[in-house]
Amino acid sequence: MKLLDIVDARAADNFRLLLTFENGEKRQFDFSPYLSRKPFAPLQEPEVFRQVAVKYGTVTWLGGAIDFDPETLYEGSIP
Repeated sequence: MKLLDIVDARAADNFRLLLTFENGEKRQFDFSPYLSRKPFAPLQEPEVFRQVAVKYGTVTWLGGAIDFDPETLYEGSIP
């Protein structure tokens, strides 16, 4: 599978991400299973989670201090 960059990301309720990939595909990713993992713990705060941004083709938080693999986002998301 070709690695697809994310071009837009928005936070939704229940720690879900609404993602748009470079091929125009819109998908939804449930981030909640990752919140208990150490690097993602700050994202348990809804205010922080909602500050999602796109940088270098993937989602980031806290000015790029936290990011997430775009391949995992694509493969683990639903249309």
